[in-house]
Amino acid sequence: MNAIALLGRRVIERVRGIGVATVMLLQILFSMPTRLGVKLFIYQMHRIGVMSLLIIGVSGLFIGLVLGLQGYSILVNVGSEAMLGTMVSLTLLRELAPVVAALLFAGRAGSALTAEIGLMKATEQLSSMEMIGVDPLKRIVSPRLWAGVVSLPMLTVIFAAIGIMGGKIVGVDFLGVDEGSYWSGMQSTVQFGHDVVNGIIKSIVFALICTWIAVYQGYACEPTSEGIATSTTRTVVYSSLCVLGFDFVLTAVMFGGV
Repeated sequence: MNAIALLGRRVIERVRGIGVATVMLLQILFSMPTRLGVKLFIYQMHRIGVMSLLIIGVSGLFIGLVLGLQGYSILVNVGSEAMLGTMVSLTLLRELAPVVAALLFAGRAGSALTAEIGLMKATEQLSSMEMIGVDPLKRIVSPRLWAGVVSLPMLTVIFAAIGIMGGKIVGVDFLGVDEGSYWSGMQSTVQFGHDVVNGIIKSIVFALICTWIAVYQGYACEPTSEGIATSTTRTVVYSSLCVLGFDFVLTAVMFGGV
């Protein structure tokens, strides 16, 4: 009976946490922006987006290099190495760029957001804001949430562009694929409305999920060093699982004919 009671208690806590996180998200989405909020948003765009640019760019380059190498080794066996540009671009735009950029974003920016907000709670900065009449959701949480939602789609586009250039470096410059075939195959196959836009929609959904989880875990964590560490770990784990799960659902809806 104790095990059943413990299981029920944990389920109730999880459901309650989902409800609290949903209410917090709705309060942020329907709150009116202020001039100070816009300044904080621009500052958080630098902290979250610009500071993540290096890892996104380097990862996109190396993934493009690997895609070009592996794609060439597969396509050359069937005499279709001219389709290398099509394979690299569609793989990046539809799947790899949104997913990998979101996972890197969760590991780099999401964990930092959770630790930062959790530290504010541990040092009672959030409680002090409430005592002087400042809403912590508008002052602390909202700029970070919107900055994450806006910055990740931009990082995804940069990731895909650098990855395509990496595939070109390996395929065209090193392995001898015709450059005209590389770019013309990509141009004739990739559709902006079907491939590029759907990839951006994926990245927007992933951005909302990752940033939402990050700010909630920081806002609701236990105000101790162990609680902050646990919430940071939960942020990365929950964000990664949600990204992979929603990726399957979105891919099935967008490209699978479901």
